[in-house]
Amino acid sequence: MEPTQKKRILTGDRPTGRLHLGHYVGSLVNRVALQDQYDCSFIIADLHVLTTKPSKEEIQEIRENVRLMVLDYLACGIDPAKSVIYLQSAVPAVYEMNLIFEMMISINRLTGLPSLKEMARNAHMDPDNVPFGLIGYPVLQTADIMLPKAHLVPVGKDNEAHVELARDIVRRFNILYGEVFPMPEALVGDVPTLVGTDGKGKMSKSAGNCIFLSDDAKAVEKKVNSMYTDPNRIRADVPGSVEGNPVFMYHDIFNKNKAEVEELKVRYREGSIGDVEVKKLLTAALNTFLEPIRERRKAFEEDKGYVEQVVYEGTLRMIEISNQTVKEMRSAMGLYGNWNKISRIARERKEASVHG
Repeated sequence: MEPTQKKRILTGDRPTGRLHLGHYVGSLVNRVALQDQYDCSFIIADLHVLTTKPSKEEIQEIRENVRLMVLDYLACGIDPAKSVIYLQSAVPAVYEMNLIFEMMISINRLTGLPSLKEMARNAHMDPDNVPFGLIGYPVLQTADIMLPKAHLVPVGKDNEAHVELARDIVRRFNILYGEVFPMPEALVGDVPTLVGTDGKGKMSKSAGNCIFLSDDAKAVEKKVNSMYTDPNRIRADVPGSVEGNPVFMYHDIFNKNKAEVEELKVRYREGSIGDVEVKKLLTAALNTFLEPIRERRKAFEEDKGYVEQVVYEGTLRMIEISNQTVKEMRSAMGLYGNWNKISRIARERKEASVHG
């Protein structure tokens, strides 16, 4: 592996299906920019799906979900010529690194993560019966980060604790065995949260309040027409509130005609425009934004086998990178010295018996 001058980044997603506007605002647009500045690896984290969805039926759904998610990646501009897109479960080194890193952290440290309790709640798990894999998922995340020896991990402010835990594991390993790994740092951005179409919380598939990147024009229109606006506004001639109004939040992000947006706000506040017209203009703005993504997605989808080729080649690349990482780990630890000695003596004896 040739050395690179760029710093390395690891980020990615669990393959749970199609991506939506919230994913675009929160991460995808940033990733497209990062791939020109950094050596980026994008993980399709299918092993992490098992922490909350371990049934055979759920595992069988992963294959199609991977295809849908990678199509969205490509359609939004993630370029496999610049970045590595790989399937986590197909990289043997991650299992070994996960096991070794488990020795570097305490149960108390893991169970102290607030996100662990949140994940258990979201998966409707009994808090007294959480599987070991869920408790240890931050350790597997550390293995993911260290496979390519990533320097930076893009996260929101609320997920800095995950990177700090990874730093604890890496620090412990380096103290015991030498400076094998770089100390990962959180690349904290002002990751915006896009409110769902129901106005009740962030956009998420489980809440059913999404506009997907792959939705057609009619689906977008239907979803926008059902969006919540100002609950206190009962008629079009009643002055309405723009602040906290989901329709105007979307206009601010996705409507490139800023003069139109400002005019809509003025008219809405004075009660001279109805919700129907504001939503109609939002539908037009969203479809203008999504149309190039849809076109690219359609082209990639029609190129049969292309998505699989991208994942295959990216995974082979990560296997190559991670095998080198594990080789350096083994050498630093001396863990496999016994096996090397046993193998050498056994081979010498075998050769001696053949020639004797």
